Amino acid sequence: MSFKISFIGAGSLVFARTLFTDIMSVPELQKAEISFTDINADNLEKTRALCQRDLDANGIPVKIQATTDRREAFQDARYIINCVRIGGLEAFETDVEIPLKYGVDQCVGDTLCTGGIMYGQRVIAAMLDFCKDIREVAEPGAIMLNYSNPNAMATWACNKYGGVRTIGLCHGEIHGEMQIAEVLGIPRDELDIICAGINHQTWYISVKHHGEDMLDKILPGFLKHEKFSEEEKVRIDVLKRFGYYSTESNGHLSEYVAWYRKRPDEIKDWIHLDNWINGETGGYLRVSREERNWFETEFPKILAEEPKKLDGSERGKEHASYIIEALETGKKYRGHFNIMNEGCITNLPDESVVEVPCYVDGNGVSVPKVGDLPLGCAAVCSQSIWVQKLAVEAAVHGDAALLKQAALMDPLTGAVCNPPEIWQMIDEMLAAQEEWLPQYKEAIAQAKENLAKEDRIPTKERYRGAVRLREKSVEEVAAEHEKRKITV
Repeated sequence: MSFKISFIGAGSLVFARTLFTDIMSVPELQKAEISFTDINADNLEKTRALCQRDLDANGIPVKIQATTDRREAFQDARYIINCVRIGGLEAFETDVEIPLKYGVDQCVGDTLCTGGIMYGQRVIAAMLDFCKDIREVAEPGAIMLNYSNPNAMATWACNKYGGVRTIGLCHGEIHGEMQIAEVLGIPRDELDIICAGINHQTWYISVKHHGEDMLDKILPGFLKHEKFSEEEKVRIDVLKRFGYYSTESNGHLSEYVAWYRKRPDEIKDWIHLDNWINGETGGYLRVSREERNWFETEFPKILAEEPKKLDGSERGKEHASYIIEALETGKKYRGHFNIMNEGCITNLPDESVVEVPCYVDGNGVSVPKVGDLPLGCAAVCSQSIWVQKLAVEAAVHGDAALLKQAALMDPLTGAVCNPPEIWQMIDEMLAAQEEWLPQYKEAIAQAKENLAKEDRIPTKERYRGAVRLREKSVEEVAAEHEKRKITV
């Protein structure tokens, strides 16, 4: 079975290796040609070395091509797996820190809210360039499997403007399914679950066990669960008020709506600090910095660890390997993917990206019609979709007016800031992210002029957020990794 799979953003330290392990765990895919590409040559080589060592240890005769020339990596590729973070942690810091000065307290800032909107401007500009290269040098009909956030915005732009069929992939819905199974006390493989909505705001609209509707049992199950009742307060509150459990983590969900992070003194009441994903201010940024520092310092030790087993025993649940396996072998796979709506969810706009159940086999990807979402769930999603649409069009056309309107319409940003504050905040973010925003050259020049005026709105320059933890040392992170190994 000879075809090519290209990874872009292959220097993403841990995640690219995880996806590669999944793919190489499928015997039928072990003859595929593999290429890795990244703009960071050092991280690229580290990932290549780890993955090549895994292949060699398992007797798989594949030689990974690693190159900083993405056109070379894309040449004749049938599948392109995208997991880039444009601007890296340097840009990510501005996504979190600048809004914080204006009172916008984010946990993650990579999907919606001010940080997610700006991240979308960087990612879309880059991914449309990727699409151009794919159209010109990849195999005709090549598919991009997109893991980069903001997933819906990036997937939308690539399908509408990039001319490349792009499927957005996320694992949020998988984790929520496992939680529901746990609170119900029923094995996951005995539950029939339908999840639908938009990325990171998807809803478990049907949960059945041997034909019996289990929706009414989910809230009581979460309320009496010792761990989840403390860690998932936002999700449980949304479940109480809308009747359906939302896929995304407590911290993520808290920044997508207007209600839980707008008053600094109340944020602590909705989150839990045992894990960043439960709502810590700037939690994902902190952990990302910690993991980068650990990886760079500990790489020789990581390289000396036992190679991954590619016999299927370490294959995870990320969708990419299962999609490729299904398309190439005809084996059926069902998963929740991000695709253009086009009538799948009938009370959301046709031109939007929805996350819905899909089926894959040798005939391709099939999308069943979901119909209407429950009205309250559709209302929450619709508000986010309009922010996404404004942000997508802004990114594609370099339109600063649309960009500022997107931030104005964002639920949390609008709950915290007034219009003049939002205009100034976006000017500040445009200026700070200039090197990653080529489409905004004229707007950035104007933003700098605006920021040079004497009547600037004062901001909280040293504000660290409502619930922020200190960054851990390399030694502390290494100890945590060792502890996890022992536990597993």
